[in-house]
Amino acid sequence: MYPFLAGQGEMAALIRRFDWATTSLGTPDGWPQSLRTMVSVILNSKFPMFLWWGPDLIQFYNDAYRPSLGTSGKHPSALGQPGEQTWPESWSTIKPLIDQVVSGGEATWSEDQLIPIDRNGERQDVYWTFSLSPVANESGQPAGVLVICTETTKAVVNYRKLEASEARYRLMFELAPVAIGTLRGEDLIIETANPKVLEILGKPASIVGQPWLEALPELVGQPAETIIQEVYRTGVPFTISEFSAQLEKNGQLRRGYYTFSYLPLIEEGETTRILQVAVDVTEQVAARQKIAQSEAKLRSLIEHAPVAMCLFVGPDLTIELANESMIRFFGKGHSILGKPVGDVLNTPGDRFALQLLDQVFTTGDAYEAQNAPADLTIDGIPGTYYFDFSLKPLVDEVGAVYAILETAVDVTGQVLARIKLQEAETDLRVAVELAQLGTWSIDVATNGLVFSDRLIEWFGYDPGAQAYSQVIPILDGNDQERVNRAVARALDPESGGVYDEIYTVIHPTTGQRRILHAQGKTVFDATGKAVRLNGTAQDITLQRQLQLALENEVQLRTQELAAANEELLASNEELENANELLNRSNESLQQFAYVASHDLQEPLRKIQSFGDLLRGSYGDQDGLLYLDRMQAAGGRMSILIRDLLAYARLGMEPSEPIMVSLNQVMDTVQENLELRIRETRAQVSVAALPTVWGDGWQLEQLFQNLVSNALKFSKPGDGVPQVEIRSTLVQAAEIPPTVKPGRTATAYYRIEVADNGIGFEPRYVDRIFQVFQRLHGKNEYVGTGIGLAICQKVVTTHGGAITATSQPGQGATFSVYLPI
Repeated sequence: MYPFLAGQGEMAALIRRFDWATTSLGTPDGWPQSLRTMVSVILNSKFPMFLWWGPDLIQFYNDAYRPSLGTSGKHPSALGQPGEQTWPESWSTIKPLIDQVVSGGEATWSEDQLIPIDRNGERQDVYWTFSLSPVANESGQPAGVLVICTETTKAVVNYRKLEASEARYRLMFELAPVAIGTLRGEDLIIETANPKVLEILGKPASIVGQPWLEALPELVGQPAETIIQEVYRTGVPFTISEFSAQLEKNGQLRRGYYTFSYLPLIEEGETTRILQVAVDVTEQVAARQKIAQSEAKLRSLIEHAPVAMCLFVGPDLTIELANESMIRFFGKGHSILGKPVGDVLNTPGDRFALQLLDQVFTTGDAYEAQNAPADLTIDGIPGTYYFDFSLKPLVDEVGAVYAILETAVDVTGQVLARIKLQEAETDLRVAVELAQLGTWSIDVATNGLVFSDRLIEWFGYDPGAQAYSQVIPILDGNDQERVNRAVARALDPESGGVYDEIYTVIHPTTGQRRILHAQGKTVFDATGKAVRLNGTAQDITLQRQLQLALENEVQLRTQELAAANEELLASNEELENANELLNRSNESLQQFAYVASHDLQEPLRKIQSFGDLLRGSYGDQDGLLYLDRMQAAGGRMSILIRDLLAYARLGMEPSEPIMVSLNQVMDTVQENLELRIRETRAQVSVAALPTVWGDGWQLEQLFQNLVSNALKFSKPGDGVPQVEIRSTLVQAAEIPPTVKPGRTATAYYRIEVADNGIGFEPRYVDRIFQVFQRLHGKNEYVGTGIGLAICQKVVTTHGGAITATSQPGQGATFSVYLPI
């Protein structure tokens, strides 16, 4: 046994048993004295120590260091093992420190240094306070590194927890919804103040550190000064609600209301600080004051209201307010004020009224009634009176019902008058029956038609709640449109509202024809709007039969007139023949235009081809100029003939209409104009477009010309052309009066092509759709003046219309109307 390895500890026993011959150090009998001495020092120290020795940094440690290695993993394998094998997870941190010491540098010192290690089966963050010192051998050269260390993981974790706790406290202090601050010493120095304090005081954070009264001079002489000084002197807390104080904010004194506490902080029996906690309740106080004002206004409203009003308050429904009209209806004088309503309404006939009041107060649902009867004694006169009244619950800030407001209007006179009117109407119905008249009525708002029993029998039809237009098919076909127009005319305020028509009714079951004479009068409201058309109908079949007999007699005497009519018919036939010849002439003209346009293309192509050949062999500059002009003129004429050919083709190639998707049409148009769109960098946006009946090729021509125009007439050098195509459904009545569609329809699609180009003067809106009409010279903008004429012809062919709106420099919008 080696004396320097004597000892009772675990590590001494392990070092003695360890086979050191397997290491670069060899057996202990060959160790240098310096190593023996350091091992002896380590084993006999109660402070955690660790030793690396030799080039391989063979490791030694004592019992005090042993717990830092954990219960499993590095112990006891770390003993006698090279350092790099033991500490792979932290060697990048440790090795530079070892090299520094071994190379002759000074000892190191690290405090709370994080060095993760593997212990107890997992990677752990471990904090150390340690020193690395060089250990010299017998030659005075560093041969080892002594580590004296203490694990500080618990201390570091606890300190960080403390820091986090303090941070949370500071955060709570800063974010507290109430004002919190402390005042220190007799001078009441503002020691702390959270943002709510600064907000309430209207002061900057720089007041911290100032005496309280210097920071808030406006409080000098106010009760708050005396209160806080008394709390500091006596050590007795002070709390008050809705305390009124004036504070300077933005250079002005403003009165506010605050609920606050001054709490003395006592150390060794003496007050050293005051904790101040405050809440700004100015808005709540102001709201309560407004409620009080509102209640005062309500009281005034009730007392001076032109209708009877009463306020029942609380579960007992005490009559707190009632104006003179309501007191008069109760019939018991001012003694009702301040009494529960149950003490005032105490007869068996009052039970229903009490139940209603209790229902409204309990459920919170308002109640209204019209023409409600009540047996009362008003102004000493007993009787049955009628009222329009309402019971409205009033709720507080939490939604609970605290009162009921009743309003009542005496409508006894109106109800009695209506009863008399009903009696008069009954008498009128009797008279109508005696006169064998049928009655009818049209409700304008609902188009509902009401027939009397006699009319139901005559028509063989009960309209019930159906629209009056549904009875029209029962009339003779010759009368239907005329009756419709007559009803519409009677509903027009300018017509006087009179309806007077004779028509024939055909019974749908028996086929019996009955001639009726109907008369009516429209009722208009105060604004002149028709409300109802009321009328009567009389069976005049017999009278009309007599009249027809007389008309037959007259007809016999008018045969001579019939001969004259035949002569007129012959003249009409001649006119029809002339029209037919004219139509044929038009067709021939269109055929000629097509053939001429088509045949003219061939010589033009030859002129252009020969011009190209001449230009290639002609050397004179003037000659080349003339050829260029000839070529340009030929090109323009070719475009003109092509456009004329397209224009003529529109009238010569009619096709059966099909359903055409305008979105697909626009896709084709954009493909055709792709190069032009790319060259101008134009942005073309197409919204969802409808599907219409028509010729797909013609519609493609229409929209290609419109989009091409939008690209052509863009502002030169002025940004990117913007073209937008959109669609709207419009009713026929919404179309501008100047737009005349080729076919009548109830509704139209309006497709708009809008651009941001140069625009044009509004006075030229009709001119631009004429053939060969141009608003600009051919040197400014190329074109033949036929494109928009083609557009108009396509739209007209499809039964629609086209127009445009524009201002110079503000772009143009072309609107195409196509019937649905």
